[in-house]
Amino acid sequence: MADRLTRIAIVSSDRCKPKKCRQECKKSCPVVKTGKLCIEVTPASKIAFISEELCIGCGICVKKCPFEAIQIINLPKDLDKDTTHRYGPNTFKLHRLPVPRPGQVLGLVGTNGIGKSTALKVLAGKLKPNLGRFNNPPDWQEILTYFRGSELQNYFTRILEDNLKAIIKPQYVDHIPKAVQGNVGQVLDQKDERDMKAELCVDLELNQVIDRNVGDLSGGELQRFAIAVVAVQNAEIYMFDEPSSYLDVKQRLKAAQVVRSLLRPNSYVIVVEHDLSVLDYLSDFICCLYGKPGAYGVVTLPFSVREGINIFLAGFVPTENLRFREESLTFKVAETPQESAEEIQTYQRYKYPTMTKTQGNFRLSVIEGEFTDSQIIVMLGENGTGKTTFIRMLAGLLKPDTVEGTDVEIPEFHVSYKPQKISPKFQSTVRHLLHQKIRDSYMHAQFVSDVMKPLQIEQLMDQEVVNLSGGELQRVALCLCLGKPADIYLIDEPSAYLDSEQRIVASKVIKRFILHAKKTAFVVEHDFIMATYLADKVIVYEGIPSVDCTANAPQSLVSGMNRFLSHLDITFRRDPTNYRPRINKLDSTKDREQKSAGSYYYLDD
Repeated sequence: MADRLTRIAIVSSDRCKPKKCRQECKKSCPVVKTGKLCIEVTPASKIAFISEELCIGCGICVKKCPFEAIQIINLPKDLDKDTTHRYGPNTFKLHRLPVPRPGQVLGLVGTNGIGKSTALKVLAGKLKPNLGRFNNPPDWQEILTYFRGSELQNYFTRILEDNLKAIIKPQYVDHIPKAVQGNVGQVLDQKDERDMKAELCVDLELNQVIDRNVGDLSGGELQRFAIAVVAVQNAEIYMFDEPSSYLDVKQRLKAAQVVRSLLRPNSYVIVVEHDLSVLDYLSDFICCLYGKPGAYGVVTLPFSVREGINIFLAGFVPTENLRFREESLTFKVAETPQESAEEIQTYQRYKYPTMTKTQGNFRLSVIEGEFTDSQIIVMLGENGTGKTTFIRMLAGLLKPDTVEGTDVEIPEFHVSYKPQKISPKFQSTVRHLLHQKIRDSYMHAQFVSDVMKPLQIEQLMDQEVVNLSGGELQRVALCLCLGKPADIYLIDEPSAYLDSEQRIVASKVIKRFILHAKKTAFVVEHDFIMATYLADKVIVYEGIPSVDCTANAPQSLVSGMNRFLSHLDITFRRDPTNYRPRINKLDSTKDREQKSAGSYYYLDD
């Protein structure tokens, strides 16, 4: 029996409802029929318990459970020796740990629910690893013996003996106002141990909000504030959980530079990031996490940055000869073909006029432009340049300023709009919501296979909308937006809260849908890889954010990207294996070459 497969049984605590079913799992289990207690459900138990030792992996209970609460998973062999932590019986299990190195930035990449935040807690000393023994957890001596001979032994020894201070920037910055009172300046003054407050406020553009109350900050302001709070403190271990969400491209690069500035010869910096171009720019080496979300996660050995991200995208770990995803993800971007005479006849052309909009101290000027159907136009600009304002004017939610007393006529479009901020108010399940809002689409086989299947909406159907996580809400919101019949789809930041894998899936869904339905989409997106993958044309915003900005007419991807990147002073090259855009390190040979040639954005095919 030594080579018996290791398997784990996962029982979802929010789905398993033994009081509402006939306990089909227990009744149908062949092992229970032989008199062994493989599945136990007592009147007192809140959820079913499955014995992993007795389970034979037949999977009958999985099929029989009316609430789809059970997963039985066969693990790759040799993994049971590497269990780092398990929360309890039939729950998530983490195998191995990322290995931080002093003086270098370690990046972690993997889907949501795969154990990245658990790994951070263990490495920060906030969660004591129980090596899978949740009933009789080991003491520190035993844990150190377990990691003997690896770099982690030194790391944990340092945490215990030198009392290393670890600070984590949390993943969900929108929860910060509940925990932190006071205004931005005061909080930073209290925490400032490195005398860096003034410098960081400039780098992270916090001077505009220095007197504002933490509770009144927007998502992007909260994110920059949270990064500053971590960076002004003196610590040996700095951890950042998703530092780029809510930030525009320029702020993402600034934040990356701030994170790198924390490196000292004996300090550790660990970053979890889903924007792969930022992760690439920021890290010195990378650990990938794979497994099954919510069930188990495995951490790979550290790889170089390029190799690590490419392994994640390829879905194959060469050092373990293991494939963890069916298909690999690539970013081959086809340049839009030159429009031939016949195409001009088949495409509908639309125009919108030159217009302006003044709101308080902010003025947006829009230069007239045109677009066709089957086209995705990505809007590129910093936060506060009026991208959402323009979207709302197209949607007819905002009226442009009058010119000499007459109204500016915008052609009437049927518009479907996915806003930037999604606040769930619907008091029922996802199924009811879809039924109420997009009944025809969600019953349609084509829509189900093109949109709902890839976005994995099926799994969410019976969940209450108010209980969904950020990423789940985002997927439902995308599904609602695309399900509404319209001429123009306005999609504001579709990548927020999605992990790197879901971002690529969402981009593919949007692209395929717009092409097949012969519609137009205007998309605001700061994740560079997603923006370049989606864009047929780009609108570049220029000017002083929150003061006076101009939206240029739509232009081709290459010329638009060049224009946008020249303002940011960064250059991109393409990875030869999967064509993903990679940011050149500032002042590297490649960076200088591309700048002198004026080609900030490369399409090397």
